[in-house]
Amino acid sequence: MMISGVNNLKNNQKAVDKLNVFPVPDGDTGTNMSLTGTAAIKELKVLVTGSIGEMASSLAGAALRGARGNSGVILSQLWRGMAKELKELERCDTRQFALALMGGVKTAYKSVMKPTEGTILTVAREAAEYAVRLTGDDETVSVNELMRNTCEVARVALERTPEQLKVLKQAGVVDAGGAGLLYLYEGMSAALDGRDVESTEQTPEAEVQQGRGYGTIDTDDIKFSYCTEFIINKTNPDADVSIFSNDIKKIGDSMMVIDDEDIVKVHIHTNNPGYVLEKAVKIGSLTKIKIDNMKEQHNNILATEEELASSKPVFQEPPAKYGFVSVCVGEGVEQVFRDLGTNEIICGGQTMNPSTEDIIGAIDRINAENIFVLPNNKNIIMAAKQAKDISEKNIIIIESKNIAQGISAMFAFNPEAEVSENMEAMTQAIGMVKCGQVTYAVRDTTVDAMEITKGDILGIIDGQIKNIGASPYQVCCNLIEAMADDDSSVITVLCGQDVDEADRDKMEAYLTENYKGKDHTVLDGGQPLYYYIAAVE
Repeated sequence: MMISGVNNLKNNQKAVDKLNVFPVPDGDTGTNMSLTGTAAIKELKVLVTGSIGEMASSLAGAALRGARGNSGVILSQLWRGMAKELKELERCDTRQFALALMGGVKTAYKSVMKPTEGTILTVAREAAEYAVRLTGDDETVSVNELMRNTCEVARVALERTPEQLKVLKQAGVVDAGGAGLLYLYEGMSAALDGRDVESTEQTPEAEVQQGRGYGTIDTDDIKFSYCTEFIINKTNPDADVSIFSNDIKKIGDSMMVIDDEDIVKVHIHTNNPGYVLEKAVKIGSLTKIKIDNMKEQHNNILATEEELASSKPVFQEPPAKYGFVSVCVGEGVEQVFRDLGTNEIICGGQTMNPSTEDIIGAIDRINAENIFVLPNNKNIIMAAKQAKDISEKNIIIIESKNIAQGISAMFAFNPEAEVSENMEAMTQAIGMVKCGQVTYAVRDTTVDAMEITKGDILGIIDGQIKNIGASPYQVCCNLIEAMADDDSSVITVLCGQDVDEADRDKMEAYLTENYKGKDHTVLDGGQPLYYYIAAVE
């Protein structure tokens, strides 16, 4: 049912992407939900047997780590809540499934600091409330009938979202996340009726990760032969998962121990899987035990990126006090963050949100006591927070919503200060910078009474469309003029990959002529989609 649902979502991801409220080239809700779902069902596909509770747990755990963007994180939380309701069950009846849908809604609402109605949350809630009412009134209703009717309720709720959110009504669209959820539910319903949806879409680009040039594996170089994976169902309330982690890390590598409330997901490469299992049973009962001989399995084949991503390096040097992870894209932008002290760059941003697991992987590669994560995009903050919850390290999320805020936060960092002082200073810094972005419209629409035509150049200040024009250079000049005032002291402009040298020099001349009393810098950022990113402090 879930595989069919995700396939239907995946087949319609482009339609969901096009429902973006603003007409800028960053509509990625469908892609993020599809990638999150694809990560989740990948684990389901390898299960041969299992109770519905075990399968729901597997789905939720994989979605938790594979979640991308706000919509993907919310979807993972819906599944997490469902798994909690189903965890003790071998199989479930219609009533129990309806209650699981509601459990998912409750968990998802709790995961969002300020839940907004007219979004995916509303669609999920109204559908679940209906399911609970129906199964309470009619004990004979089949799960097939329940899901078909639930889809209709979800459809009505989705169609009503423009009445609940003004921005949707202005743009003439329904909520993208809610639409993605409806496609998921429709695929689930189809499977229950014996019409499983098959995937017709190619894997989204964001799922195809770049290799790191590790080449082929020589089996003689494999130090630990057995890839050992299993789930611990916690039954011993006094057990300490951190003690278990410390015990097993001494006898293996590529270790991942994810403590998720009622279960612990374990992965390790070791030569003594029996020892690992012996320590694990002290925490609880074991399920989904999988032990593979890697020398036999991987002889003369390429190492997959998934295996490399799950590896945790063993550091020889003592940890530094501070480390940094920044999400950005563009050679010049990346270099700015490196120059400011960033240890790990995650290539991502608009249209290419990294997953929770991508962020965890970057964190794991840093040998530091305290690690600051700068998402630099509002749609990545939830995934970063989810990574913090999973990681065993001390993670500090600086909620930077754009590149300008991220750079300003890095400038505010003081290596001599304490963690709390740096967190306060960096957070204050992101509130002191104004960010202007210049991009183009991908469709006709109306926003705040402004008529926008596909191809128009758009000037955006702190997420709001403020200027429309035909010239990226002129629109950027207009943005800077709107942002700069007597209190401004620093202006920085990052030129995108589509800005030529002549316009770059022209921007330099404009700032020199018009802002003599202010420090200004023009850099080749190399970022896609955005002609210019301007920061005024």
